[in-house]
Amino acid sequence: MASLTQYYGTGRRKTAVARVYLRPGHGRITVNKKPLDTYFNRESIKLVLRQPLVVTETGDDFDILANVCGGGKAGQAGAIRLGIARALVEFKPEYRPLLRQYGLLTRDARKVERKKYGRPGARKRFQFSKR
Repeated sequence: MASLTQYYGTGRRKTAVARVYLRPGHGRITVNKKPLDTYFNRESIKLVLRQPLVVTETGDDFDILANVCGGGKAGQAGAIRLGIARALVEFKPEYRPLLRQYGLLTRDARKVERKKYGRPGARKRFQFSKR
């Protein structure tokens, strides 16, 4: 078998973790062994996922294989986006300033705040009663 050139990037968002592989190809995106349109059904999520490819104008140059677990669909899309951006930088380091300018290399550190004991939620308090 001929050596397969591929570029790897890991992306994380909320509790989702994505392992993204970029291989020279024709722009096919596969997520968890399913086509992109089958896995993600909302158009806005697909736009988020494609941002690094649009910014660098490499949409049709690579086939993308992503394995993602944890979180919901929006978190998974954000994780894949970061993974694609990191893999593109591995492919061509000159893309780093461009991707950084659009904020695509920054890991979004926001997570769900934990529920505190004696309370109904993370920040919610029980209803105050004067009498």
